[in-house]
Amino acid sequence: MATTKVDPKLNESNVAKQAKTYQGLTSQQLVDAYRIMFTSRRVDDREILLKRQQKVFFQISGAGHEAMGVAAAFVLKPGYDWFYPYYRDRALCLALGATPYEMLLGAVGAADDPSSGGRQMPSHWAFRRLNVVTQSSATGTQILQAVGCAEAGRYFGKHPNASQKAEGDYRQFKNVQFQGDEITYVSLGDGTTSEGEFWEALNAASNRRLPVLFCVQDNEYAISVPVEVQTSGGNISRLVSGFPNFHFEEIDGTDPVVAYAAFQRAADHCRAGHGPSFVHAHVIRPYSHSLSDDERLYRPDSERQADAARDPVHRMQLFLLREGILDEKGINKIEGEIEEQLQADADRALDAAVPQPDTIYNYVYSPDLDSTSAAFETQPVFAEPETAGDGKRPAASHNKTMAELINATLRDEMRRDERVIIFGEDVADASREEYLKQKLIKGKGGVFKLTSGLQMEFGADRVFNSPLAEASIVGRATGMATRGLKPVVEIQFFDYIWPAMMQLRDELPIIRWRSNNAFSAPLVIRVAIGGYLTGGAIYHSQCGESIFTHIPGLRVVFPSNALDAAGLLRIAIRCDDPVLFLEHKRLYRETYGRSPYPGPDYMVPFGKAKVVQSGTDLSVITYGAVVPRALQAAQKLEREHHVSVELVDLRCLNPFDWDAIATSVKKTNRALIAYEDSLSWGYGAEIAARIADKLFHHLDAPVKRVAATDTFVAYQPILENAILPQSSDLFRAMKELAEF
Repeated sequence: MATTKVDPKLNESNVAKQAKTYQGLTSQQLVDAYRIMFTSRRVDDREILLKRQQKVFFQISGAGHEAMGVAAAFVLKPGYDWFYPYYRDRALCLALGATPYEMLLGAVGAADDPSSGGRQMPSHWAFRRLNVVTQSSATGTQILQAVGCAEAGRYFGKHPNASQKAEGDYRQFKNVQFQGDEITYVSLGDGTTSEGEFWEALNAASNRRLPVLFCVQDNEYAISVPVEVQTSGGNISRLVSGFPNFHFEEIDGTDPVVAYAAFQRAADHCRAGHGPSFVHAHVIRPYSHSLSDDERLYRPDSERQADAARDPVHRMQLFLLREGILDEKGINKIEGEIEEQLQADADRALDAAVPQPDTIYNYVYSPDLDSTSAAFETQPVFAEPETAGDGKRPAASHNKTMAELINATLRDEMRRDERVIIFGEDVADASREEYLKQKLIKGKGGVFKLTSGLQMEFGADRVFNSPLAEASIVGRATGMATRGLKPVVEIQFFDYIWPAMMQLRDELPIIRWRSNNAFSAPLVIRVAIGGYLTGGAIYHSQCGESIFTHIPGLRVVFPSNALDAAGLLRIAIRCDDPVLFLEHKRLYRETYGRSPYPGPDYMVPFGKAKVVQSGTDLSVITYGAVVPRALQAAQKLEREHHVSVELVDLRCLNPFDWDAIATSVKKTNRALIAYEDSLSWGYGAEIAARIADKLFHHLDAPVKRVAATDTFVAYQPILENAILPQSSDLFRAMKELAEF
């Protein structure tokens, strides 16, 4: 208990009441806390009623979690700190400044729902003005993003000039806000601690001493699975206690006074720059997981009654009465006012306009910056690139490899834009910088050397290694990009991208759409892909690009040569959408497709194919490493059989250039689609279907495909050659199609 200065004119009884505080909370704050807690519970109850009346379509409550949510909000700062809550955080959001009416708009799916405009389930919070970042239903995916959010705040603190806006690229539409001592709050249920991304996030936050406040709200159940099944020993605090740089608290989360004091200590640790904090709050779940669940099927009455005895709303009410802060009349007055307001809010929400069907395509991609626009088409200016930061001249200006031009483009864009940072596995020259300074080593710069020298020029806070954790790479980058940075991250091999799939499918590409354009995360993910390696085998040779072109909101690029790689990568970095940039390993240093350095402003718009060779007899549509093989086959076919092949390199897979395809097929009346991925359900199947659907009357032969076999890529070169499409396969297919 602490004391404060009081007015000497007050009588002795009132002086005592005003002076007394509870772990730093005043009597008025406790009254405010009860008002919010009761409001939160009654919004839950109102939504449950509306669900039973079939006026809303889903309900999940924050009941039992109200005390710790209010306590956290009283310690933290809306619009200053950053928040990655989960669906039980209704009281937190109310205490930060969200309104019951806004929440009820979400419940009915109204067009004016500030969290998603009717696109996301209710209780999936997003309030831009409060720095409450859009939330998904995927369990635990927000945690890595919160780590990236904290990293971005720290970066802008060290590089304040990077926050300045610039015309003509994503920065024009990305406002940056940062504070010197901001905290990123992220909350989760006890079940989420079983997810690998939870542990990856703790590791990253601990390693980098980030100001992240982790809050585990432990109600002892993940739907029907109890905590002892989820967590070894039944207590997550014991398992995480060995992480360094953390401040730990384990508390009764149904007591707002206890919770407030714990959050204050945790926040002080973060704001002082000592590292992250971990608050493990034991709470209750008095209602079922959601209205789609019936907890009576797996929880006996005795257990549920024990929880009811710890109900934070009832405990708070009794506390206020016992301390003489409010009497029964005061309690009834507050509750009556809330009930009256909620009735009015519910009536308004039910009358609110719903979103119109024609808005479903809004915000799949940036509405502000069109990466397919001809405004981004520039001509190359061939010249020697500037001297690298290590003082060494790059290779001669003639005919650089794809690897060299990718490196040069990354260097150009990092010089141009201080928001660009690069990280991933092995991308740094050396994590132990003293070895570089002492010139004991040359430095690595990526397993394929594509980021070589970048750390030495730009420093370890802009180019750095990550743990071997693909979800961590993409999740952290997503949080950074949400704050306005432009991460260009690397997944070392396409074959190992799958641990990041939750972030790549359920998070990164959908953030703009699900938040109704309140948030976005434009970033670049560079991935080495493909076979033809001799010895790459199953886990270093696969394709699978069609899986990613199936994801709305994600741009997918696949260049076949050095010049296109440079122009497309520059657009990827400058654009306002997330981009998966696929780099074929076999093409990195191939003789085919080399080019002089095209200058620091050379760009190729997305969705613009290139006619590699004009022809009149048949069209071959392809991309990536199949392009040089198709060109070889086409040239042989013309020499030996006088068949003229038009070869179209798509360059970009989402969006793809339908106009170029249609123009070519209408001219030749025959179409062959060639791709390296397996034949069935591969990327070429969509192109073939579109041609058959839209250009049927222009065809003089069936649409044909050449692709890999429906197997994995084998290690033995004889097997690899049999699996992947070769020039001989393409030659044979072209000849048969021409003769049809």
